[in-house]
Amino acid sequence: MDRAVGSNWGGIVSGPRPGRMRDRRGAGLRGPMAMPGPLSPRSVPAHRTPRESFDLLVGDVLGALDHHFAAEPDHVDIVVEEAPLLPPEWTDEVPLSIVVARPGAMRVVLFRLPMSHRCRNKTDLEDLVWSVVLERLAEVWRMSPDDLDPR
Repeated sequence: MDRAVGSNWGGIVSGPRPGRMRDRRGAGLRGPMAMPGPLSPRSVPAHRTPRESFDLLVGDVLGALDHHFAAEPDHVDIVVEEAPLLPPEWTDEVPLSIVVARPGAMRVVLFRLPMSHRCRNKTDLEDLVWSVVLERLAEVWRMSPDDLDPR
């Protein structure tokens, strides 16, 4: 019994299956609504990379603290990096952030991967980012983190 491939369908190609799209094995949504293009609203992807999500979270935290940046005389740069470069003999806990003194400005470096690995969900990550940013800015500006917290 030799049959041609697709003979049951008569060679007709149909569109995607009706109903909800599945999220198989946690890989995220698939299909035209999850990818940027003419079929998605405003051509915006429904999925962000972890790096993009973390950058948006840090941006939201810094946006809430914007009035402090305008009031403080010291210029502070906030930078996000993936992970710190540590020597092979490092045995302490991996730092979540560091403060680097630069000529004319201070730089606060946030490390995305150590923060992400210590949190179970997005709410924990948001709380950790808030606390780390507040602690580091309070250290730079020599004030209490409670004085900075707008929440």
